[in-house]
Amino acid sequence: MLYSIARPLLFTQDPEKSHHLVLNGINTKLGASLTRMMVGKVPNKPRTVMGIEFPNPVGLAAGLDKNGEYINGLANMGFGFIEIGTITPRPQQGNPKPRLFRIPQAKGVINRMGFNNHGVDKLIGNVQQANYNGILGINLGKNATTPLENALDDYIMGLLRVYAHADYLVVNISSPNTKDLRQLQHGDELDNLLRGLKQAHEQASQQYDKYVPLAVKIAPDMDEEALKQVADKLLQHKIDAVIATNTTIARDKVSQYRHGEEQGGLSGAPLTERATQVVWQLKQILQDDMPIIAAGGIMTPSDAKEKLQVGASLVQVYSGLIYYGPTLVRDIVQEI
Repeated sequence: MLYSIARPLLFTQDPEKSHHLVLNGINTKLGASLTRMMVGKVPNKPRTVMGIEFPNPVGLAAGLDKNGEYINGLANMGFGFIEIGTITPRPQQGNPKPRLFRIPQAKGVINRMGFNNHGVDKLIGNVQQANYNGILGINLGKNATTPLENALDDYIMGLLRVYAHADYLVVNISSPNTKDLRQLQHGDELDNLLRGLKQAHEQASQQYDKYVPLAVKIAPDMDEEALKQVADKLLQHKIDAVIATNTTIARDKVSQYRHGEEQGGLSGAPLTERATQVVWQLKQILQDDMPIIAAGGIMTPSDAKEKLQVGASLVQVYSGLIYYGPTLVRDIVQEI
């Protein structure tokens, strides 16, 4: 109720400014109290995925809290897990503004943020200061200035730095907003990346005497054959989970609206159908050999339920929070 009153006002503001306004608000004592009041009690519906027991299967997707600055505030929404990042080894400003656009007629969002973040060391400091005892994922990317042939170096650096601070790790090779990044999803480039990452992963697990699962986040814009090739490589290299999906570059459902042709990745309701299809296709390929974490277009409890029904083990929300509000997590958990 409170969010439905506030949303029209927030939507009159620049999207990126509104984003930080809301997150700074929920990180205050008053904001935390209001969030807990709005959300109420989230049912405990545990499930074990990647060897981790999640208190409920609804998580926060990466991108909302890139630097781990808002973990305490976000924890009051009742998430079963929180994923922060995408983080890069070195700080970077990301792409020029404006770079975030709402498409309210379609309940969509286009972003071309470009992995803007304060760097891995700052994120680690924020994680250490947070009073959060829940499941934390950390999403890893490469710096825009790092040549694609050296991308593995960035991912390994990030993995080794954050390993001790994460409950699971995610390799983001599917953002459309870093030049040529999606090439890493294919052929020898994917093979070499995964091989190098698993070597570093094994090194870290021995160094810290604990196993932190490793997931890979993929794009929705692959045909079925490309999807099968990616899935086969993930299985071959013993990756622990796949996150499906990142944002889409397709515009067929929003091109008629203002901002519908902006460059970047499209999320929200226009992605719902395609993301669900990818989850279903992956389930046919992977069967029970690898869990699928569904992201993309989860705007309502019924969207989340459908993702789980077609094969996902967990779901993640982001754009749905913008349009639905902070009670989305509770409502999904109740529905499932």
